[in-house]
Amino acid sequence: MKILSVVGARPNFMKIAPFIRAIADHNCLGGDQIEHVLVHTGQHYDDSMSKAFFKALDIPDADINLGIGSGSHAEQVGKTMIAFEKVVRKEKPDWVVVVGDVNATCACSITAKKEHVKCAHIEAGLRSRDMDMPEEINRLVTDRLSDLLLTPDRLSSENLRQEGVAEKRIRFVGNIMIDTLEAQRAKAEKLNPCDIVNNALLEGQGVLTEKQSAAIHAGQVAVMTMHRPSNVDDKAILSGIMDFLMNEVAADMPLVWAVHPRTVKQMQTFGLWDKALALQNFLLLQPLGYHDLLRLNMSARVMLTDSGGLQEECCVLGTPCLTLRWNTERPVTLREHGGASVLVGNNVEKIRAEYRVALAMDRQPLRPELWDGNTAGRIVEALLRASC
Repeated sequence: MKILSVVGARPNFMKIAPFIRAIADHNCLGGDQIEHVLVHTGQHYDDSMSKAFFKALDIPDADINLGIGSGSHAEQVGKTMIAFEKVVRKEKPDWVVVVGDVNATCACSITAKKEHVKCAHIEAGLRSRDMDMPEEINRLVTDRLSDLLLTPDRLSSENLRQEGVAEKRIRFVGNIMIDTLEAQRAKAEKLNPCDIVNNALLEGQGVLTEKQSAAIHAGQVAVMTMHRPSNVDDKAILSGIMDFLMNEVAADMPLVWAVHPRTVKQMQTFGLWDKALALQNFLLLQPLGYHDLLRLNMSARVMLTDSGGLQEECCVLGTPCLTLRWNTERPVTLREHGGASVLVGNNVEKIRAEYRVALAMDRQPLRPELWDGNTAGRIVEALLRASC
Protein backbone atom coordinates (compact mmCIF):
# COMPACT_ATOMS: atom_id res chain seq x y z
CA MET A 1 0.00 0.00 0.00
CA LYS A 2 1.24 3.47 -0.86
CA ILE A 3 0.17 6.46 1.25
CA LEU A 4 0.75 10.06 0.29
CA SER A 5 0.23 12.31 3.33
CA VAL A 6 0.03 16.08 3.26
CA VAL A 7 1.10 18.85 5.63
CA GLY A 8 0.63 22.50 4.86
CA ALA A 9 0.96 24.66 7.96
CA ARG A 10 2.31 24.58 11.51
CA PRO A 11 -0.75 22.86 13.13
CA ASN A 12 -0.33 19.93 10.73
CA PHE A 13 3.25 19.21 11.78
CA MET A 14 2.26 18.10 15.28
CA LYS A 15 -0.40 15.80 13.83
CA ILE A 16 1.70 14.10 11.17
CA ALA A 17 4.69 13.20 13.38
CA PRO A 18 2.94 10.33 15.26
CA PHE A 19 1.44 9.03 12.01
CA ILE A 20 4.87 8.73 10.43
CA ARG A 21 6.18 6.89 13.49
CA ALA A 22 3.20 4.51 13.44
CA ILE A 23 3.88 3.63 9.80
CA ALA A 24 7.52 2.91 10.65
CA ASP A 25 6.42 0.72 13.59
CA HIS A 26 4.08 -1.22 11.30
CA ASN A 27 6.80 -1.79 8.72
CA CYS A 28 9.17 -3.09 11.40
CA LEU A 29 6.75 -5.91 12.14
CA GLY A 30 7.20 -7.36 8.65
CA GLY A 31 4.32 -8.43 6.47
CA ASP A 32 2.74 -6.06 3.97
CA GLN A 33 4.80 -2.89 3.90
CA ILE A 34 3.44 0.65 3.67
CA GLU A 35 5.24 3.01 1.31
CA HIS A 36 4.90 6.53 2.62
CA VAL A 37 5.47 9.81 0.77
CA LEU A 38 5.32 13.07 2.75
CA VAL A 39 4.24 16.18 0.84
CA HIS A 40 4.71 19.63 2.35
CA THR A 41 2.64 22.15 0.42
CA GLY A 42 4.60 25.06 1.89
CA GLN A 43 1.46 26.94 2.94
CA HIS A 44 3.44 27.80 6.10
CA TYR A 45 5.78 30.07 4.22
CA ASP A 46 8.29 30.76 7.00
CA ASP A 47 10.82 28.17 5.90
CA SER A 48 13.06 28.49 8.95
CA MET A 49 10.14 27.98 11.36
CA SER A 50 8.89 25.06 9.30
CA LYS A 51 12.28 23.36 9.43
CA ALA A 52 12.56 24.03 13.16
CA PHE A 53 9.27 22.24 13.80
CA PHE A 54 10.25 19.28 11.63
CA LYS A 55 13.52 18.93 13.56
CA ALA A 56 11.98 19.38 17.01
CA LEU A 57 9.32 16.74 16.39
CA ASP A 58 11.65 14.30 14.62
CA ILE A 59 9.71 14.53 11.37
CA PRO A 60 11.80 13.46 8.38
CA ASP A 61 12.30 16.02 5.65
CA ALA A 62 9.37 16.13 3.26
CA ASP A 63 9.84 13.99 0.17
CA ILE A 64 8.15 16.71 -1.89
CA ASN A 65 7.79 20.43 -1.12
CA LEU A 66 5.33 22.32 -3.31
CA GLY A 67 6.49 25.76 -2.12
CA ILE A 68 3.03 27.34 -2.35
CA GLY A 69 3.75 30.18 0.09
CA SER A 70 1.43 32.96 1.20
CA GLY A 71 -1.54 34.46 -0.61
CA SER A 72 -5.31 34.73 -0.37
CA HIS A 73 -7.37 31.65 0.41
CA ALA A 74 -8.27 31.23 -3.25
CA GLU A 75 -4.65 31.62 -4.34
CA GLN A 76 -3.40 29.02 -1.86
CA VAL A 77 -6.12 26.50 -2.68
CA GLY A 78 -5.77 26.98 -6.43
CA LYS A 79 -1.97 26.81 -6.51
CA THR A 80 -1.97 23.77 -4.24
CA MET A 81 -4.45 21.90 -6.43
CA ILE A 82 -2.43 22.58 -9.57
CA ALA A 83 0.84 21.46 -8.00
CA PHE A 84 -0.62 18.51 -6.07
CA GLU A 85 -2.35 17.11 -9.13
CA LYS A 86 1.04 16.57 -10.75
CA VAL A 87 2.30 14.77 -7.63
CA VAL A 88 -0.70 12.45 -7.46
CA ARG A 89 -0.38 11.53 -11.13
CA LYS A 90 3.31 10.79 -10.74
CA GLU A 91 3.19 8.92 -7.41
CA LYS A 92 -0.08 7.02 -7.99
CA PRO A 93 -0.87 6.47 -4.28
CA ASP A 94 -3.55 4.18 -2.91
CA TRP A 95 -4.47 6.76 -0.30
CA VAL A 96 -4.08 10.50 0.20
CA VAL A 97 -4.12 11.34 3.92
CA VAL A 98 -4.90 14.91 4.95
CA VAL A 99 -4.91 16.37 8.47
CA GLY A 100 -6.66 19.23 10.19
CA ASP A 101 -8.45 22.12 8.54
CA VAL A 102 -5.96 24.34 6.70
CA ASN A 103 -6.23 25.31 3.02
CA ALA A 104 -3.90 22.47 2.02
CA THR A 105 -6.31 20.00 3.63
CA CYS A 106 -9.21 21.15 1.50
CA ALA A 107 -7.19 21.54 -1.72
CA CYS A 108 -5.59 18.11 -1.56
CA SER A 109 -8.82 16.31 -0.71
CA ILE A 110 -10.47 17.86 -3.78
CA THR A 111 -7.54 16.89 -5.96
CA ALA A 112 -7.47 13.33 -4.65
CA LYS A 113 -11.13 12.80 -5.49
CA LYS A 114 -10.80 14.30 -8.95
CA GLU A 115 -7.92 11.89 -9.55
CA HIS A 116 -10.01 8.95 -8.23
CA VAL A 117 -7.68 8.32 -5.28
CA LYS A 118 -9.13 7.39 -1.89
CA CYS A 119 -8.81 10.12 0.74
CA ALA A 120 -8.62 9.82 4.53
CA HIS A 121 -9.10 12.78 6.87
CA ILE A 122 -7.39 12.80 10.25
CA GLU A 123 -9.35 15.00 12.69
CA ALA A 124 -12.66 14.63 10.86
CA GLY A 125 -16.05 15.74 12.15
CA LEU A 126 -15.01 18.87 14.05
CA ARG A 127 -17.65 21.60 13.69
CA SER A 128 -17.79 25.15 14.98
CA ARG A 129 -21.02 25.98 13.07
CA ASP A 130 -19.35 29.29 12.18
CA MET A 131 -19.36 29.73 8.41
CA ASP A 132 -17.32 32.91 8.72
CA MET A 133 -14.31 30.77 9.65
CA PRO A 134 -12.29 29.63 6.60
CA GLU A 135 -11.35 26.52 8.58
CA GLU A 136 -15.01 25.50 8.84
CA ILE A 137 -15.35 25.58 5.06
CA ASN A 138 -12.23 23.44 4.77
CA ARG A 139 -13.62 20.92 7.27
CA LEU A 140 -16.98 20.61 5.53
CA VAL A 141 -15.50 20.17 2.06
CA THR A 142 -12.86 17.68 3.21
CA ASP A 143 -15.31 15.56 5.19
CA ARG A 144 -17.83 15.51 2.35
CA LEU A 145 -15.20 14.13 -0.04
CA SER A 146 -13.17 11.79 2.18
CA ASP A 147 -13.62 8.03 2.01
CA LEU A 148 -12.38 7.46 5.56
CA LEU A 149 -13.24 9.90 8.34
CA LEU A 150 -10.97 9.53 11.38
CA THR A 151 -12.58 11.32 14.31
CA PRO A 152 -10.94 12.54 17.54
CA ASP A 153 -14.01 12.19 19.81
CA ARG A 154 -17.53 10.81 19.83
CA LEU A 155 -19.09 14.27 19.42
CA SER A 156 -17.30 14.59 16.09
CA SER A 157 -18.50 11.16 14.99
CA GLU A 158 -22.06 12.18 15.82
CA ASN A 159 -21.68 15.40 13.80
CA LEU A 160 -20.92 13.28 10.75
CA ARG A 161 -23.89 10.97 11.35
CA GLN A 162 -26.20 13.96 11.61
CA GLU A 163 -24.88 15.12 8.23
CA GLY A 164 -25.83 11.79 6.70
CA VAL A 165 -22.39 10.22 6.48
CA ALA A 166 -22.48 6.43 6.15
CA GLU A 167 -21.33 4.59 9.26
CA LYS A 168 -18.79 2.56 7.29
CA ARG A 169 -16.85 5.76 6.50
CA ILE A 170 -16.51 6.83 10.16
CA ARG A 171 -13.75 5.57 12.47
CA PHE A 172 -13.43 6.92 16.01
CA VAL A 173 -9.68 6.75 16.63
CA GLY A 174 -8.94 9.46 19.22
CA ASN A 175 -6.92 12.65 19.14
CA ILE A 176 -3.58 12.44 17.35
CA MET A 177 -2.45 15.74 18.90
CA ILE A 178 -2.33 13.97 22.24
CA ASP A 179 0.03 11.36 20.74
CA THR A 180 2.47 14.20 20.17
CA LEU A 181 1.90 15.67 23.62
CA GLU A 182 2.58 12.34 25.32
CA ALA A 183 5.63 11.63 23.14
CA GLN A 184 7.11 15.06 23.86
CA ARG A 185 5.97 15.67 27.45
CA ALA A 186 9.18 14.40 29.11
CA LYS A 187 11.35 16.53 26.85
CA ALA A 188 9.26 19.61 27.61
CA GLU A 189 9.31 18.97 31.37
CA LYS A 190 13.10 19.21 31.41
CA LEU A 191 13.02 22.79 30.12
CA ASN A 192 13.34 25.75 32.48
CA PRO A 193 10.31 28.02 31.97
CA CYS A 194 12.24 31.14 32.98
CA ASP A 195 14.93 30.38 30.43
CA ILE A 196 12.22 30.00 27.79
CA VAL A 197 10.83 33.43 28.61
CA ASN A 198 14.20 35.17 28.89
CA ASN A 199 15.39 33.75 25.57
CA ALA A 200 12.20 34.74 23.74
CA LEU A 201 11.56 38.21 25.17
CA LEU A 202 11.23 40.79 22.42
CA GLU A 203 13.84 43.52 22.19
CA GLY A 204 13.49 46.31 24.72
CA GLN A 205 12.17 44.30 27.67
CA GLY A 206 15.38 43.30 29.42
CA VAL A 207 15.26 40.09 31.44
CA LEU A 208 13.00 38.65 34.12
CA THR A 209 13.19 40.10 37.61
CA GLU A 210 13.71 37.80 40.60
CA LYS A 211 10.06 38.28 41.56
CA GLN A 212 8.85 37.36 38.07
CA SER A 213 11.13 34.32 37.95
CA ALA A 214 9.86 33.13 41.32
CA ALA A 215 6.24 33.52 40.19
CA ILE A 216 6.83 31.55 37.01
CA HIS A 217 8.61 28.75 38.86
CA ALA A 218 5.72 28.66 41.34
CA GLY A 219 3.17 28.29 38.54
CA GLN A 220 1.74 31.76 39.11
CA VAL A 221 1.84 32.95 35.51
CA ALA A 222 -0.75 33.65 32.83
CA VAL A 223 0.12 32.43 29.33
CA MET A 224 -1.49 33.84 26.21
CA THR A 225 -1.72 33.45 22.44
CA MET A 226 -4.10 35.38 20.18
CA HIS A 227 -4.18 35.84 16.43
CA ARG A 228 -7.69 35.48 15.01
CA PRO A 229 -9.08 38.44 13.00
CA SER A 230 -12.13 38.67 15.29
CA ASN A 231 -9.79 39.56 18.16
CA VAL A 232 -7.01 41.61 16.57
CA ASP A 233 -8.38 43.37 13.49
CA ASP A 234 -10.70 45.82 15.28
CA LYS A 235 -8.99 48.55 17.32
CA ALA A 236 -11.76 48.83 19.91
CA ILE A 237 -11.80 45.06 20.55
CA LEU A 238 -8.03 44.69 20.71
CA SER A 239 -7.68 47.78 22.91
CA GLY A 240 -10.32 46.51 25.31
CA ILE A 241 -8.69 43.11 25.68
CA MET A 242 -5.26 44.66 26.16
CA ASP A 243 -6.52 47.12 28.78
CA PHE A 244 -7.87 44.20 30.80
CA LEU A 245 -4.65 42.23 30.40
CA MET A 246 -2.41 45.15 31.36
CA ASN A 247 -4.50 46.59 34.20
CA GLU A 248 -5.79 43.40 35.83
CA VAL A 249 -3.99 40.22 34.78
CA ALA A 250 -0.51 41.75 34.83
CA ALA A 251 -1.33 43.23 38.22
CA ASP A 252 -1.95 39.72 39.58
CA MET A 253 0.95 37.85 38.02
CA PRO A 254 3.37 37.91 35.08
CA LEU A 255 1.53 37.61 31.78
CA VAL A 256 3.56 35.82 29.11
CA TRP A 257 2.28 36.46 25.60
CA ALA A 258 3.79 34.67 22.60
CA VAL A 259 2.77 37.29 20.05
CA HIS A 260 1.77 36.23 16.55
CA PRO A 261 3.23 38.42 13.76
CA ARG A 262 -0.30 39.36 12.67
CA THR A 263 -1.05 40.60 16.19
CA VAL A 264 2.19 42.58 16.36
CA LYS A 265 1.30 44.33 13.13
CA GLN A 266 -2.16 45.27 14.39
CA MET A 267 -0.87 46.46 17.76
CA GLN A 268 1.60 48.72 15.96
CA THR A 269 -1.06 49.97 13.54
CA PHE A 270 -3.41 50.86 16.40
CA GLY A 271 -0.71 52.60 18.47
CA LEU A 272 -0.74 49.98 21.24
CA TRP A 273 2.71 48.48 20.82
CA ASP A 274 4.95 50.90 22.74
CA LYS A 275 2.66 50.93 25.78
CA ALA A 276 2.64 47.14 25.86
CA LEU A 277 6.43 46.92 25.61
CA ALA A 278 6.92 49.36 28.46
CA LEU A 279 4.57 47.73 30.98
CA GLN A 280 6.10 45.79 33.87
CA ASN A 281 4.84 42.19 34.16
CA PHE A 282 3.57 42.28 30.57
CA LEU A 283 6.04 39.98 28.84
CA LEU A 284 5.89 39.89 25.05
CA LEU A 285 7.63 36.94 23.41
CA GLN A 286 8.46 35.96 19.88
CA PRO A 287 6.57 32.91 18.54
CA LEU A 288 7.62 29.79 20.44
CA GLY A 289 8.49 26.26 19.41
CA TYR A 290 6.26 23.36 20.36
CA HIS A 291 8.24 22.22 23.41
CA ASP A 292 8.65 25.74 24.81
CA LEU A 293 4.95 26.52 24.61
CA LEU A 294 4.05 23.12 26.03
CA ARG A 295 6.37 23.73 28.99
CA LEU A 296 4.80 27.12 29.69
CA ASN A 297 1.35 25.54 29.53
CA MET A 298 2.47 23.05 32.16
CA SER A 299 3.40 25.99 34.43
CA ALA A 300 0.45 28.24 33.68
CA ARG A 301 -2.07 29.30 36.31
CA VAL A 302 -4.39 30.20 33.46
CA MET A 303 -4.25 30.10 29.65
CA LEU A 304 -5.89 32.73 27.44
CA THR A 305 -6.00 31.68 23.79
CA ASP A 306 -7.96 31.51 20.55
CA SER A 307 -6.04 28.40 19.44
CA GLY A 308 -7.91 25.11 19.12
CA GLY A 309 -4.81 23.01 19.71
CA LEU A 310 -4.07 24.72 23.01
CA GLN A 311 -7.65 24.04 24.15
CA GLU A 312 -6.90 20.34 23.73
CA GLU A 313 -3.58 20.55 25.55
CA CYS A 314 -5.14 22.48 28.44
CA CYS A 315 -7.79 19.77 28.73
CA VAL A 316 -5.21 17.00 29.19
CA LEU A 317 -2.84 19.11 31.33
CA GLY A 318 -5.67 20.54 33.44
CA THR A 319 -4.77 24.19 32.82
CA PRO A 320 -7.82 26.46 33.23
CA CYS A 321 -8.36 27.90 29.75
CA LEU A 322 -10.23 31.02 28.64
CA THR A 323 -10.98 30.49 24.97
CA LEU A 324 -11.19 33.87 23.27
CA ARG A 325 -13.86 32.74 20.80
CA TRP A 326 -17.66 32.56 20.76
CA ASN A 327 -17.68 29.02 19.41
CA THR A 328 -15.38 26.04 19.20
CA GLU A 329 -15.05 22.99 16.99
CA ARG A 330 -13.69 21.15 20.06
CA PRO A 331 -16.61 21.16 22.54
CA VAL A 332 -15.22 18.06 24.27
CA THR A 333 -12.65 20.41 25.87
CA LEU A 334 -15.29 22.65 27.47
CA ARG A 335 -16.15 22.57 31.16
CA GLU A 336 -19.69 21.37 30.48
CA HIS A 337 -18.14 18.23 29.00
CA GLY A 338 -15.65 17.89 31.86
CA GLY A 339 -12.82 19.84 30.22
CA ALA A 340 -10.78 22.86 31.28
CA SER A 341 -11.95 25.46 28.77
CA VAL A 342 -14.72 28.07 28.72
CA LEU A 343 -15.78 30.26 25.81
CA VAL A 344 -15.44 33.97 26.58
CA GLY A 345 -15.34 35.54 23.11
CA ASN A 346 -13.87 39.02 23.08
CA ASN A 347 -16.23 40.59 25.61
CA VAL A 348 -14.12 42.02 28.40
CA GLU A 349 -16.80 41.59 31.08
CA LYS A 350 -17.12 37.91 30.21
CA ILE A 351 -13.34 37.50 30.13
CA ARG A 352 -12.98 39.22 33.50
CA ALA A 353 -15.66 37.10 35.18
CA GLU A 354 -14.29 33.80 33.91
CA TYR A 355 -10.72 34.84 34.68
CA ARG A 356 -11.68 35.19 38.35
CA VAL A 357 -13.40 31.80 38.24
CA ALA A 358 -10.29 30.26 36.68
CA LEU A 359 -8.03 31.62 39.41
CA ALA A 360 -10.18 29.85 42.02
CA MET A 361 -10.02 26.51 40.18
CA ASP A 362 -7.64 23.67 40.88
CA ARG A 363 -5.75 22.08 38.00
CA GLN A 364 -7.90 19.12 36.95
CA PRO A 365 -6.53 17.09 34.02
CA LEU A 366 -9.12 15.33 31.86
CA ARG A 367 -8.43 12.62 29.33
CA PRO A 368 -11.36 12.10 26.95
CA GLU A 369 -11.92 8.62 25.55
CA LEU A 370 -9.03 7.38 23.36
CA TRP A 371 -6.92 10.48 24.08
CA ASP A 372 -4.28 7.99 25.20
CA GLY A 373 -1.28 8.60 22.96
CA ASN A 374 -2.07 5.64 20.69
CA THR A 375 -4.26 7.27 18.05
CA ALA A 376 -1.73 7.04 15.21
CA GLY A 377 -1.56 3.26 15.51
CA ARG A 378 -5.33 3.04 15.28
CA ILE A 379 -5.24 5.23 12.17
CA VAL A 380 -2.76 2.94 10.43
CA GLU A 381 -4.90 -0.06 11.36
CA ALA A 382 -8.04 1.68 10.00
CA LEU A 383 -6.30 2.41 6.70
CA LEU A 384 -5.13 -1.18 6.36
CA ARG A 385 -8.62 -2.53 7.03
CA ALA A 386 -10.22 -0.07 4.63
CA SER A 387 -7.81 -1.23 1.92
CA CYS A 388 -8.81 -4.89 2.16
